[in-house]
Amino acid sequence: MKTWSEVAEIQPLASRIITNSIIKDRISHAYLIQGARGTGKKTIALLLAKTVFCTNKTDSEPCLECNACKRIESGNHPDLHWIEPDPDRQSIRKEQIDHLQKEFNYSGMESNKKVYVISDADTLTMNAANRILKFLEEPGKETTAIMLTDNSQSIIPTIRSRCQIIDLKPLNPNAFRKQLIESGMSERDAWLMSALTNNLDDAFSWTADEWFAQSRKLMIQLIEMFSRNPNEIFLFVHNQWMPHFKDRKQQEQGLDLLLLAFKDILYFHIGKQEGMAVFQQDGDQIENLSMFFSQVQLLDILNKLLEAKRKLKQNVNPTLVMEQLAVQIQR
Repeated sequence: MKTWSEVAEIQPLASRIITNSIIKDRISHAYLIQGARGTGKKTIALLLAKTVFCTNKTDSEPCLECNACKRIESGNHPDLHWIEPDPDRQSIRKEQIDHLQKEFNYSGMESNKKVYVISDADTLTMNAANRILKFLEEPGKETTAIMLTDNSQSIIPTIRSRCQIIDLKPLNPNAFRKQLIESGMSERDAWLMSALTNNLDDAFSWTADEWFAQSRKLMIQLIEMFSRNPNEIFLFVHNQWMPHFKDRKQQEQGLDLLLLAFKDILYFHIGKQEGMAVFQQDGDQIENLSMFFSQVQLLDILNKLLEAKRKLKQNVNPTLVMEQLAVQIQR
């Protein structure tokens, strides 16, 4: 999605709200863009930043050719600041916001306008959230804040109340799966990727990634271990699972794979095989697993997996999260 007209095809309401404000010259001082992974949050944030800085835009559309548009696309615009979670602590810290505020005390390098984007805003520590709140309460005339989250319930209400909220609707996985197959992906991979993401580049990148291929193998091994070798699960978690899923994003992806696999087993139970993503072409394997896990167990396991994801977001020790999850699944 390079233009607002392309965004309108995927996210019509979000596109209409933002472009109307652009045309009326009423861009909000703060946006909270919320939606599941792959719904276009980052793309919309970058497009909005281009619109703010573009020197040759037509109505709401940035030209994509001027110096500002090209520098934003390459990640080199001096007045666009992108804040992401600290990779070590897996959260956005107060010090990062302090540094941002210091940067905003200076005039813009190329104009009086400044834009900052906070990715994964739900990972703001409480101190960082309070700093951002103060920033939002005293916005500069030419400052635009854009916060992105796939977990809007973790954003404190005082921040939400100061933002224009843009809700992105879930994308149609069937249409995306068809697009993947038409672009050359195997049907087996397309079923899984359309359940994990709505981003074409991500989908093809993951199918070619050895790390992701190993992730799929480990996910299958862990699930089968519950039915065949339960006594070896803790050893498996410590020796294979945790060394492979190292940072928070990888750990979340591991839980996402487990969620899809256990959903497949539940779908097999209720005769909804067309919704399966992991075991689409593994009839014997899914049948054996469905004989081990009851529907009641599967519903409880899915809830426990969602709870484990929430704990990771809250910076609970990931090894402890996996150990607790293993115990809960074994019960």
